[in-house]
Amino acid sequence: MSKFGYHLKEPSRESRRGWTDLIGRPASRNGLFTILAIGLLTIGWNSLEVVGVSPTEASVTEVRQAINEGAAFERSRNWSDAIIHYRDSLELWPDHEELKYGLRRAKFHMQIDRRYTDTSYKKELMNLSERHAIELLDEVLYKIHGHYVDSVSSTYFIAHGTESIYLALNNEAFLEENGIFNTGMQQLKQSRKMLFDQYWNKPVNGPDEVKQIVLEVADRLNRSTGIKKVPVILEYVFGGCNSLDDYSAYLTPGKLSDLYSNIEGEFVGLGIEMKSEVGKGVHLVNVLPESPAEEGGLLSGDYITHIDQVDVLNKPTDEAATLITGKQGTRVHLRWKTTDGSEKTGYFTRREVKVKSIPFAEILDSKSGIGYIRLAGFQRTTAEEFDAALMKLKREGMKSLIWDVRGNPGGLLTAAVEVLDRLIDRGVLVSTKGRTNDQNWTYSAHSLGTWNFPIVLLIDGNSASASEIVAGAIRDHQRGTLVGRKSYGKWSVQSIYPVSHSCGLRLTTAKFYSPNGHNHSEVGVEPDVFVERDKKEPVRVNRDALMSDADVLKALELLQDTQLTRTP
Repeated sequence: MSKFGYHLKEPSRESRRGWTDLIGRPASRNGLFTILAIGLLTIGWNSLEVVGVSPTEASVTEVRQAINEGAAFERSRNWSDAIIHYRDSLELWPDHEELKYGLRRAKFHMQIDRRYTDTSYKKELMNLSERHAIELLDEVLYKIHGHYVDSVSSTYFIAHGTESIYLALNNEAFLEENGIFNTGMQQLKQSRKMLFDQYWNKPVNGPDEVKQIVLEVADRLNRSTGIKKVPVILEYVFGGCNSLDDYSAYLTPGKLSDLYSNIEGEFVGLGIEMKSEVGKGVHLVNVLPESPAEEGGLLSGDYITHIDQVDVLNKPTDEAATLITGKQGTRVHLRWKTTDGSEKTGYFTRREVKVKSIPFAEILDSKSGIGYIRLAGFQRTTAEEFDAALMKLKREGMKSLIWDVRGNPGGLLTAAVEVLDRLIDRGVLVSTKGRTNDQNWTYSAHSLGTWNFPIVLLIDGNSASASEIVAGAIRDHQRGTLVGRKSYGKWSVQSIYPVSHSCGLRLTTAKFYSPNGHNHSEVGVEPDVFVERDKKEPVRVNRDALMSDADVLKALELLQDTQLTRTP
């Protein structure tokens, strides 16, 4: 039974066709279904309380503590830490309903916050007329009905939209931006109760009834709280898409542009991957080579504390990203703390940054001729970069290869196929199957131009989608040895569909299968050789770090004995 109180088939994973086959890892792997059948949030965050299924006696105190800690993160509006906390807790108690709904609730709120820090959302969508907003809703329903991998009922879609506006009425960003933050607490509480009592499980038949219900709710909330109708309609658009899987979403103009930039491997900025940490600032997870950030002295592990004199110690990632981004040629002033605790400042000029699929390719053992390629993502330039890296290593004496896709979240399906075709000379590489015939494809290898050397493929829990296509093909064709930890388990394909108002719809349209017909969705690919490693330990890609990396050391050991490295 779902949280809405009726039985539903859980939607599958993803697929696409309409722009380019895209495969990528989501922010979360936990499903959004089977949760509590009641609204767990009280209207006041200070009195947030969750009640539900009791675990075993031995763990009751620990679970209650985990629930209370999650609630504390939510009360402080620290959604990212709440999500991390609930995910970690669910690894210990995977079937606990309160923890599941805590995760779901925090994810909804983070999505709402992100929308209201997204300038393209506020500029392009918040200013729509009521008619255009309803047309947008109709367009989304049409695309889902025609292309999504599974059938989704109108009742299921509208229930998720109702949940989104229900939670939005208790979200500070939503209330402030829509001018109803000072609306009386009792009015908001009554409005939420009305949504829960009258619309939570309301049966809906077809898109016409969907639009009727949405307009009805928008009108009632307008009269009870003063909120305009368009923001309510938009919550049904974005919230309704939560009825799909974790990998499907409605994309604002800004998010769609970011997605295309990632596919092309080009964007304007400083060249950093970052994540905010409350009280510390913006943590630099990665600094791209040959970027303004690298040239200005920023290093992975540093913390940005101020952006153009604005304190970002407690700002969420999206707000910090808005401050740090800008037009090409403009400057931004940063203050940051290095890993040794010293403080630095400097000006950085934004410019076009090219993201390399292969940031590092070197011979690690010249005596044995063992090369190493780090492949960070699958994009349009990947096959070309892979060819160049192989030729470079071959000139330097490569006889065998360590191929590292740890932490690789995926990318283009076609890029994964093109790279595999360099290493496998015959047979199926991957196949896809969707609800419609245009999503059913089989990709096969060609013998021309195939490299034949021993391979060790490094994988971990963050190797997803296109990386798993590679792992599945290497495994099934016995082309090499998999070393590391079990992969992520995202075996689906997304399609990107442009829609009106410069937006996009990312939909799961197919599942993919390994050469032997396996789909490892939510299971992942097991390595041939398991290596113990702290999942929070970052993968550092420089020669010194690699030569002390447990996975790399195991790969080097295996490649001394080609009997253990499976070849055709």
